[in-house]
Amino acid sequence: MKPPIERRVVPSVALDDLSPRQVPRRFRALLDEGAELCVVGDAKRDPERLLRDGYVPRHTFELFGTRFFVTHPLQNPSVRFAVAYVVPQPSRGGRVRAYARIFYKDVALHWRVGSHRTGAGDTLWVGKGALQTVGTGASAQQWTNESTTDLPIELEQALETVNRSVKRVQTDTVALELVLRRGSDEHIAPFRDFLAPRERAARDRRNLVYGGKRIARFTRKNDPTSLRFVRGFEPDLDDGVFETSALSSAIYGGEVKRFRVLSTNRKIQYLFYAAMGGLRQVWIIPPQATTTELSSFGARTVDVAIDEDLCIPGYEFHHFDPEVDPSEHFTQIPEGFAGAASEGDPSRADASAWLDKMPIVAAFRRKVLGERGT
Repeated sequence: MKPPIERRVVPSVALDDLSPRQVPRRFRALLDEGAELCVVGDAKRDPERLLRDGYVPRHTFELFGTRFFVTHPLQNPSVRFAVAYVVPQPSRGGRVRAYARIFYKDVALHWRVGSHRTGAGDTLWVGKGALQTVGTGASAQQWTNESTTDLPIELEQALETVNRSVKRVQTDTVALELVLRRGSDEHIAPFRDFLAPRERAARDRRNLVYGGKRIARFTRKNDPTSLRFVRGFEPDLDDGVFETSALSSAIYGGEVKRFRVLSTNRKIQYLFYAAMGGLRQVWIIPPQATTTELSSFGARTVDVAIDEDLCIPGYEFHHFDPEVDPSEHFTQIPEGFAGAASEGDPSRADASAWLDKMPIVAAFRRKVLGERGT
């Protein structure tokens, strides 16, 4: 029987000590030695077009045997991103392949990979990963489980270094169409290339975290104080703070500190964000397993199931206009907990009223940030 996926806690990776001129030469050597450049977007018939059009990698790093080559950061009207070439370790005797992907920065300030896309131009929507069923019976609906596109926590520092590598970020409105596979306008589900590795990992239940069941949930609807963790899977705020780092964010008022925290049983890991300016929000991105298998998208093949309301960012989507029909309202903040709109992005509102009532956030503020009265 094939052994389960290895679990390992490792330090966050750093960029290789190569200059932006040396990295393209290393990538070209890889291709010249026979590696296949795999593209599923509009450039799939001519993959080398990406390199001719300037999407040349300038940074490289490695995690769990998977090599990443990443361009300088790019920007379109909606998102900060980079073109990445993901090179998994080949199977014995297998061909080396470099998969072109889009890595982008989410409003919660962590990095994700686009699973696919729908539309083009102004209507382009980046796929958010595998689907999940919300509700039961006639009220059941399928929504994207966005955390399935989260890149490993161990890559956050390297990608943030890439993000700060140039003084002026180039505007680009073409790369997403060239790189991402296009589905029909109703195609919110990802394609098999994204789903198959996850399904293979899930077939061996030894790979699942807590049997695939939620490790965190709210026992009462719309009550953040009712958050409960399965014993052992809670963040260890006393002895489990594994790493700290920092970045800068205009929407959050300047410096934002990151704290990588292991669970008490060391089977999963969390990333807490704490804004040092502005409204000083604290939020948590979805926890991740410590498994070492990555797909060709660069994401883990094993998830951690939670109640999504555990991981609302400091500012979250909240469109509520009393002058329009209620059917047009849209919010991702629990009812009654939306605060003031962000000055930098009026489509998002402060979620502190929800976040600060979660016991784990109050404990984090007290134990890790040293705040009093929380």
